[in-house]
Amino acid sequence: MKLRKMLALAAASLMTLTGLAGCGSSDSGSSDAGESKADTASAAESTAESTAESKAEDDTPKPMKDISGWEIVKEMTYGWNLGNTMDATGNNGLGNETAWQSAKTTKQMYDLLVQDGFNLARIPVTWDSHMDKDYNVDPEWMARVKEIVDYAIDDGMYVILNTHHEEWYFPKESDKEQDKEQLAALWKQIAEEFKNYDEHLIFEGLNEPRLRGTAKEWNGGDKASREIVAEYEKVFYDTVRASGGNNDKRILMMTGYAASSNKNCLKEVYLPENDDKVIVSVHAYLPYSFALDTKGTADYDPNSSEISNLFNTLDEVFLSKQIPVIIGEFGCMNKSKDGTDNTADRVQCVTDYLTAAKEHGVPCIWWDNNAIFGNGENFGLMDRDMFGPKWYFPEIIDAIKKVYA
Repeated sequence: MKLRKMLALAAASLMTLTGLAGCGSSDSGSSDAGESKADTASAAESTAESTAESKAEDDTPKPMKDISGWEIVKEMTYGWNLGNTMDATGNNGLGNETAWQSAKTTKQMYDLLVQDGFNLARIPVTWDSHMDKDYNVDPEWMARVKEIVDYAIDDGMYVILNTHHEEWYFPKESDKEQDKEQLAALWKQIAEEFKNYDEHLIFEGLNEPRLRGTAKEWNGGDKASREIVAEYEKVFYDTVRASGGNNDKRILMMTGYAASSNKNCLKEVYLPENDDKVIVSVHAYLPYSFALDTKGTADYDPNSSEISNLFNTLDEVFLSKQIPVIIGEFGCMNKSKDGTDNTADRVQCVTDYLTAAKEHGVPCIWWDNNAIFGNGENFGLMDRDMFGPKWYFPEIIDAIKKVYA
């Protein structure tokens, strides 16, 4: 339809030019001028019809598999997060994309992922500073998010789209009603924008919702905050399911308090009844001291039980009941410094982690924040070079591929 629309527009432009030339003719040419005007009107009608047809096509849901979450995870290999990018905070408009790291996202980045066996892409997005006081999302921001989603979708990848560093949701009784109102307004817009995408697009309602800045932030919260997070997830679920298009069958990812692997948090994840098109979202950087703690060890201990404990817990709470899980964020930091190199330790950690994940049927998504060196959280894997992305640590990519070979 896009080609037809372009041809119709070109024809209309050409006929308009012909009509203008005829306006300066003698009486003998007045008939031509009249015909030219008629032709122009006809072309305009054709263009309008083509535009209407194109819009109707855009409003038509794509064919979509009626597939459960349990079935769809079996089609997934391993994944990659576009971290520190569309999730950056601040009031920089489209400039947020490069506020926390310098690389603008390109289609070539997703081409590289697919080339190396990744078929799952998580696109973290922070919407907070891109909404007005009435919760309307900036159309330019929405368009850029859609453009990036399409990079991965066009490569045949599964894509997870979420709400990320949203400072406004805070699971506390005094805040929850406004949070729910804003969450519903936001997901109504996201769901409308993407309602016609097929099963390759997955929505994730929240990212690590927690009592930020409190002693309970990363310690499982409390029963009240965990219950409020479940209320938030129900708002997300109900809003998307009621939004039309393919969203009544779309796979939705449900997150517990802080996306924590703490058993109390996992047991209180909101799961709707009689809907098998949901997946539980969990984040787990393990072993913690090696993988996430910037002040922890640079040496991986293969005898640590943290990885096996994680998957045993997931099996007990969800997998044994055929409730699927995706590890939405995992990874282990580069802690090479002062002439040392812990790449070999990272390779072993990734191998052990993904081997356990594969055995349990749990896809995992590496957190890549495009940070490589320094004292911070250095999870960067991809050199996002605009002239040709490549891998900073090809040994890690080879290890990932080997597990799934």
